[in-house]
Amino acid sequence: MSLSTERKRPESAYDAFDSLCTLTAVLNMDGAALFANAALENALGLSRRMLEGSDFAEHFVDPALLRKAMAGARGQDFAALRYEASLRRQAKEALPVQVIVSITEGTGHVLLEMSPLEQQVRQDREERLLEQTQAHKELIRNLAHEIKNPLGGIRGAAQLLEMDLDSPEMREYTQVIVHEADRLQSLVDRLLAPHRHPHLVGDVNIHEVCERVRSLVLVEYPQGLSVRRDYDTSIPEFRGDRAQLIQAVLNIVQNAAQALSARMAQGDACITLRTRVARQVTFGKQRYRLALELHVIDNGPGVPEAIRERIFYPLVSGRDGGSGLGLTLAQTFVQRHDGLIECDSQPGCTDFRILIPLP
Repeated sequence: MSLSTERKRPESAYDAFDSLCTLTAVLNMDGAALFANAALENALGLSRRMLEGSDFAEHFVDPALLRKAMAGARGQDFAALRYEASLRRQAKEALPVQVIVSITEGTGHVLLEMSPLEQQVRQDREERLLEQTQAHKELIRNLAHEIKNPLGGIRGAAQLLEMDLDSPEMREYTQVIVHEADRLQSLVDRLLAPHRHPHLVGDVNIHEVCERVRSLVLVEYPQGLSVRRDYDTSIPEFRGDRAQLIQAVLNIVQNAAQALSARMAQGDACITLRTRVARQVTFGKQRYRLALELHVIDNGPGVPEAIRERIFYPLVSGRDGGSGLGLTLAQTFVQRHDGLIECDSQPGCTDFRILIPLP
């Protein structure tokens, strides 16, 4: 269907939409596209010139949904309408999106905002993770302080009791108390570690961080493990705490190495450190022009499904004897750099992705 398009406003009126990661289009009341932002171009695989002037409903799997919404817009039946639909894409599967239709004031144009449902789920998951991490940090800090004081009293009492005991057999019991008190003290210190260490900011080269971690892990696991490099050397330095980032990456890589014990015995255990620059990304409710994307990928058995959604929670471990603190501390250190760690895991490929904003 051929649609007549009204005279378009200067393109500068819509330039701000190009900075959005939301797929955005501006339509006239006939449903013809007046503007499509860069995110929408990329999603559909069509240029802005091809999109502008087209009947935008035809870009949906079910055009009738948008046409019905446009009829409501012409009748001023709503201020904003929300529904789910699927966008057609060039040589790709249809893209499920959440569509928001709203009428712009004073122009008589219709603003169409489309958020991929997968992206919406991801953003919701990130928001929950950030909220849960903050709540866990407060809980851990308070709990650790409550444990620390009576723990010192128990250890001191056991030592005094040991001084009054003549029987070596009885002293063994007090030594067990002291030893276990020391073990608990070490656990408490690790829980409090992120809150005790100051954030020492300097210039950080992420590949120096990766190389340091790589050398440490290969010393610890000299047989049966290869640590491959896949670096984008164009990534610029950024401001951060080098020691904290080394610890964060090391915790993740050590977790991967421990999960690869069976493959190490076969001699084919592999961890890949991959760096890339991500452009126009959104995480932690913020949108960034550039971000560091560091992947730690292993060919192990994968994260057990029972704990997959809780691996960044404190004291959650998929390994016998694990403290369940390594990933919690890694997430804390990365969040102190306004970043985030995500995990995608299946048998044979577990990918921990660290995202940190770049200047």
